[in-house]
Amino acid sequence: MQTETNELNLSKAPLLAHLMELRQRIFYCLLFLSLAFSISYYFSEEIYRFLLQPLERVFANDARHRHMIYTGLHEAFFTYLKVSFFAAFFFTLPLILIQIWRFIAPGLYKDERKSAMPLFVLTPVLFIAGAMLAFYVVIPLAWEFFVSFETQGNNNHLAVQLEARVSEYLGLITQLILAFGLSFELPILLLVLAKAGIITAEDLLHHRRHAVVVAFLIAALITPPDLISQIALGTPILILYQISIWLIRWTSADKKTRLRRQITLP
Repeated sequence: MQTETNELNLSKAPLLAHLMELRQRIFYCLLFLSLAFSISYYFSEEIYRFLLQPLERVFANDARHRHMIYTGLHEAFFTYLKVSFFAAFFFTLPLILIQIWRFIAPGLYKDERKSAMPLFVLTPVLFIAGAMLAFYVVIPLAWEFFVSFETQGNNNHLAVQLEARVSEYLGLITQLILAFGLSFELPILLLVLAKAGIITAEDLLHHRRHAVVVAFLIAALITPPDLISQIALGTPILILYQISIWLIRWTSADKKTRLRRQITLP
C-alpha cells in the first residue's frame, strides 16, 4: 500500500511541475502584454496616425478638407484602447513565442528541438511579412479603389465624399493586417501537421485544386468585398501552399537520409 502511494505521488509530481511551469510562462506573457499595452497606450495617437498613412496618401492633394469622425462619446476612447492592444499584441508576439518554446522544448528530443527551432523562428518573420504586405501594398490599393466611388457635386447633385469613422477604419485596417499575418503562417501549420504524420506532400498535391477554392473562399470571408484584397490574399496563400509542399518533401527526404546513415553506421 505504501509503495502504491509513493508511485502515485511520483506520477503527480511531474504534472504539478508542468502546471507550475505553465503558470509561470503565462504570467510572463501577460506581463509582457501589459507592459507593451501601457507603452502603446501612451503612444496610441502616434500609432493611430501611422495606421492612417495609407488613407492620407490617397487624400494627399485634399488633406486640409478631410477629417475622421466618431459618432459616440466613448468611440474615440475605445478606439485608442483597441489600437494599444493591437500594437501590444503585434510587438509582444515574438516574446510570447519564446515562452511557448521554452515550455515545450524540455519535453522534446534533441533532434526534435533542432528541427522545431526554425519553425518558431520563422513564425514571427512570416507574420510580419504578411502584415507588411497588407499595409504597404494591399491596403493602399484597396483604399484607392474605395475612394474612387466619391463623386463631385454640381448645381443639380450633391457631392458624395468619404467621412470615415475612427473605429470602423481601425477595425478594417487591423482586420487586413491580422488576416495577412495569420495567413502567412500556413507553411508553419502544414509543416507541423506533416511532422506529426497527419498529412504528407502527396496529400497536399492531391487536394491542390480544392486548396485553390478554399484559399479564395477564405480571402473572400476575411477581407473587404473588393477583388483587390481578395486576390492579393488568395494568391500568396496558394504560393505558400506550394512552398509548403516543397518544404515537406525536403524535410522528409532529409529525415530519410539521416535514418539511412544511422542504420549503416557500425
